[in-house]
Amino acid sequence: MWLRITVPAAVVTFAVLLGVAIAAGHGLGPLRIRTVDTELGQLLGPAAASVAAGREPAPVPGVTLRVLDTSGAPADGQAPETALGPGQIRTLKAGEPVSTGDPASQRWRASVVTTPDGSLRLVVAGTGLVGQETVVRTGSHWLLWAASLGAAGAALATWLLVRLALRPVGRMRRSVRALPPGQRLPLPEANDELRALAAEFNALLARQEEASRRLRRFTGDAAHELRSPVASIRVQAEVAVANPDPELAQETLADILAEAERLSALLDGLLTLARSDAGELPPAEPVELVTEARAAVARLPADVPPARVTGVVGQAWAHAAPAEVELVLNNLLRNACRYARSRVTVSVLAGHTTVRVVVDDDGPGIPPEHRERVFDRFYRVADDRARSSGGTGLGLAMVAEAVRRRGGRVTVGESPEGGARFQVTWRRAEAGDVRASR
Repeated sequence: MWLRITVPAAVVTFAVLLGVAIAAGHGLGPLRIRTVDTELGQLLGPAAASVAAGREPAPVPGVTLRVLDTSGAPADGQAPETALGPGQIRTLKAGEPVSTGDPASQRWRASVVTTPDGSLRLVVAGTGLVGQETVVRTGSHWLLWAASLGAAGAALATWLLVRLALRPVGRMRRSVRALPPGQRLPLPEANDELRALAAEFNALLARQEEASRRLRRFTGDAAHELRSPVASIRVQAEVAVANPDPELAQETLADILAEAERLSALLDGLLTLARSDAGELPPAEPVELVTEARAAVARLPADVPPARVTGVVGQAWAHAAPAEVELVLNNLLRNACRYARSRVTVSVLAGHTTVRVVVDDDGPGIPPEHRERVFDRFYRVADDRARSSGGTGLGLAMVAEAVRRRGGRVTVGESPEGGARFQVTWRRAEAGDVRASR
């Protein structure tokens, strides 16, 4: 990781410093000329004052001072004439500096003054620019070397800082490798990103262990549940083979069919839960619960206690899928009919944001200590009674899963009729969705 950080940092630093060096190199020439212009302007002040007072300007080492008339001819009695042309003279009189020579080797500035006799004079100051290109070229080379050294220094500093910053991560990685099962990483004292990373990793370990525990329990329970019908089918088949009595064979085939149906229901339930665990979710659409509840009651066998649908609303639209609502109602009604003594009541209620289905029976009910676990997979309140009634231990688990993944909830309590009350709550479908579904 340190290499992936150091190399881009060095490249970016070198690119930035190189751009600065190139820009600075291009600016060296104009900077030097501006500096010369400033110095010449400072020298022109005393020289112009002397000429205005009728005196010759004092000489300055390295600087040429001349007094010209307004046409550019020498007015100080010195020779030779300057190399300033008419255009350059006009520029100087306008207060702008000019350069002469090819390449530019002399820089001039001037000031117009009035002498004591009333004549106009042009006081000119000039200095050489010899070595200008050499200075610019040498300065550019030094700037490029400085950029290279700066990039190398930045790369070294980045490498050292990254190594220091990643040292706690390396210690954490070694701790993870040596972490015993069931243990957690120690949290660093500093409240920084490493502490947050360690906390998130511990939470991930907890979720993984919980998932593994549930998978082991689910696998063991499934194997246990599948063993019973398979063993029963095998025993019945062996009896039929050993005793080829037609009457006994018919009875044996009926038992085998019952066990096969139970095995098929168990496998269907396992497949449904596996799809739910995998995140397969059918598209949601508005589902009318009163109609679905009446259809579920009509699907009940004729030999179960009677069930009826009541409610205070004519319609109640839930945000779910029709297959999910059918699964929930079928399992709740069959579970209620399995234990009801004389009747089952289904109520459909609607609120502002939710809709509810309440299933009551007058059976023995569910003791409070079992109510939190009845929605667990393969959990039975009374194992022997559940087996004799034909239950697989997956119906209520499928109900809870189907409701939960739509953002709803399912609870169990005591019914006013003395038995169990199961209450399912879904989010209410929006009016626009209901109209669109029609």
